[in-house]
Amino acid sequence: MSFMSSRLLPSRGVLCALPIALLTVVPLLVVLSSLLDPQAEVWSHLLDYVLPGVLWNTLLLVVGVGAGVLLLGVPLAWLTAVCTFPGRRFFGWALMLPLAMPAYVLAFVQVGLLDFTGPVQTLLRSAFGTSAWFPQIRSTGGVILVLSMAFYPYVYLLARNAFLTQGRRAIEAAQTLGMSRRRAFFVVAVPMARPWLIGGVTLALMETLADFGTVSIFNFDTFTTAIYKAWFALFNLPAASQLASLLVMFVLMLVALEQWGRGARSYQVRSAHAERIALHGRLRWLATLWCGTVLLLAFVVPMMQLLVWVKGVWADDFDARYPAFIGRSLLLAVMAALLVTLLALVLAYARRRYRDAGTHWLVRLATLGYAVPGTVLAVGVFIPVAWLDNVLLAALRPFGLEALAIFKGTLAVMLLALAARFLAVGFQPVDTAMQRITRSQEEAARSLGLNGRQVAARLYLPLLRGGLLSAALLVFVDVLKEMPITLMTRAFGWDTLAVRVFEMTSEGMWDRAALPSLFIVLAGLVPVVLLIRKTES
Repeated sequence: MSFMSSRLLPSRGVLCALPIALLTVVPLLVVLSSLLDPQAEVWSHLLDYVLPGVLWNTLLLVVGVGAGVLLLGVPLAWLTAVCTFPGRRFFGWALMLPLAMPAYVLAFVQVGLLDFTGPVQTLLRSAFGTSAWFPQIRSTGGVILVLSMAFYPYVYLLARNAFLTQGRRAIEAAQTLGMSRRRAFFVVAVPMARPWLIGGVTLALMETLADFGTVSIFNFDTFTTAIYKAWFALFNLPAASQLASLLVMFVLMLVALEQWGRGARSYQVRSAHAERIALHGRLRWLATLWCGTVLLLAFVVPMMQLLVWVKGVWADDFDARYPAFIGRSLLLAVMAALLVTLLALVLAYARRRYRDAGTHWLVRLATLGYAVPGTVLAVGVFIPVAWLDNVLLAALRPFGLEALAIFKGTLAVMLLALAARFLAVGFQPVDTAMQRITRSQEEAARSLGLNGRQVAARLYLPLLRGGLLSAALLVFVDVLKEMPITLMTRAFGWDTLAVRVFEMTSEGMWDRAALPSLFIVLAGLVPVVLLIRKTES
């Protein structure tokens, strides 16, 4: 009887991982449960006025950005991984720098530069007269272009790793069969890298579906903007929840696609390093020009424009409010980084210590939040918190205690949503460091008479220090850049740097949005530099 009862009890790993997994699972279930109670008037409004445009725009973004990141990322990855041309070593790492610039910052900089009143069109009109034509940046093509430039590094990084792994051996083998170098690239190299390309495109499309700032700047309605408007403009939380549930469906489809692509990686062939393909004549300079143009448009020019704007507004705009913006941003980022790193450590240890299926699936569920848009998590966290507030307020009212809210608009709610969103970011480096600690090292420590606490202090913590620091740093920067969760769950007047960017860009004040954006971009350079050091080592 005792044996049967012990089999029915959950393992300690499940008990450790379950509360952490609920941070992600509960908001998702709350959002998806809205489909079980459809409101006729809400759906009538959505079907008539919201969903047709939102669905069409989302489809255009998914197709356009997917094609855009492939057209940018794959050729750049091939050139820097396999070919030799002037500047190759520099471009190999520099092309990852756009990861440091949030998409919404790149968006308002490009609009400020290329809009009708911007310096580019003004210069063209002064040179060629009022008849000078320039494509509209405030268009569907403009949104796709900006998001493609912001997210191509995901494809570039993974595709470059794939091409470096292949080396030139695959191309040489194809050429011995009579294929030209160009045909071998499309028939051999790209298909062998397909799982990596699927992974990179999936990451870019997840970021596209989760994007809020960029589409807001372009006034381009997608699910994220529709959720925000339903909640804060129409004060219709059920409508926001219904829209969020549809967005979750899109995201889960992408997660399934990425998992399918990951499973296909087994046929990748590792090969020894081979000599690079030397480009000659015009081709070598065209390769340099292509890499340089992408880097200029995606990072260098926007960064220079930010510096120009900041120089012009620094004296007037940097007032007593900015220490508060910076202080709140740092406080939120530090607290979220500490919380996520602690939760990631618990998850990584549970995964290492307990190998049962329940623990394995709970860890996967807990780290699913990075694939979920911030607007969805904001709605999914707010609804149960609002319900709990109402229950507590009703219980306190007979005692003469009155309050507008207890948990709503508090730092705790923001931290819960941020922890669910970025737990995967913190878990990966901690889990990687945890896997490097071998069983024999632990057994050797215990054979020396160390108890569990001493093993943790003398073995685990020193070896995990690098992973814990990387996790905290990555989460810190991601929270500093995060916009929708902070915007939708903060207390009134509790503005951060990202919220300041949203407010200024909403009013078209690009120059005044540059100052908080510059702080965010400089902070974003830290994890990118760490990533470059890791990939180049």
